[in-house]
Amino acid sequence: MKRTQIMHAQAQTGEHQPVMLHEALEGLQIKPAGRYLDATFGRGGHSRAILARLGGEGRLLGFDRDPQACLAGESLAAADARLSIRHANFADLALELEAGTWDGVLFDFGVSSPQLDQAERGFSFMRDGPLDMRMDPGHGPSAAEWLGIVAESDLGQVLEQWGEERHARRLARAIVARRATEPFQRTLELAEFIASQLPRVYTGIHPATRAFQAIRIAVNDELGAIDRGLDAAHRVLAPGGRLVAISFHSLEDRRVKTFVQQHSRQPQASRRLPPIASAPSTLIDLGKRRASDAEVARNPRSRSAVMRVAERVA
Repeated sequence: MKRTQIMHAQAQTGEHQPVMLHEALEGLQIKPAGRYLDATFGRGGHSRAILARLGGEGRLLGFDRDPQACLAGESLAAADARLSIRHANFADLALELEAGTWDGVLFDFGVSSPQLDQAERGFSFMRDGPLDMRMDPGHGPSAAEWLGIVAESDLGQVLEQWGEERHARRLARAIVARRATEPFQRTLELAEFIASQLPRVYTGIHPATRAFQAIRIAVNDELGAIDRGLDAAHRVLAPGGRLVAISFHSLEDRRVKTFVQQHSRQPQASRRLPPIASAPSTLIDLGKRRASDAEVARNPRSRSAVMRVAERVA
């Protein structure tokens, strides 16, 4: 199905148009009878487009740790037997799937638009809701619970490394001092407190942006999940299978880039030592792409998107 046909079909049904849809389909090089894994099903935008290119023998498995996403997936699966849905973290792919059996794995990292749009999920500093931020509300501590127990030094490190917050230590100290008398429970409460603690310098973004990103990453172990998910995808891909990963900030993209480079380059031998046998490369790095100007104009969220593609060779 051509790009314009896919977009027209989604517009007619009111479906969300995912970021870099056409590029992701090109990267996967979908075979009609192939077996594909959408490791971040979300609301199924990528999955619907993959199904449109699969034949009757093709199969698609959708993973998501968010139970609301899985409900949307189960509704789609009930209407299309080629699709099945699994409520699981993509970090656990290797535990769930047989090695070497999939023709393509797609990752679309980060928080989804529906998660941001629902105040009760607690992801957004623009909407008041319980301070939750869990992608799977049934597992692990909420952001409020995590902020209530995290050590000041650990919080400062999270804000600095994962939020790239320049005033991380100062902000961590203020948060820990405040929680001693009044624990944080609501998103706007935290966002307003963060804004009150930072210098009033106009940067074009909300003062709480970096801190909310860092806390969300910590609560969901997002970067650890990416590391484990990439390793698992590498193992379940069949020879010739494609890995496609879409990232939305440098912390995510750096992990994908490093992973692909590690598996697609021969290690450098020392000139002072005799040659040693080394394991062959198992991936071909097929490069990266960014969203087109037209897509960025249509969907500002795609501005930061970076897609990397690799192919399994052995």
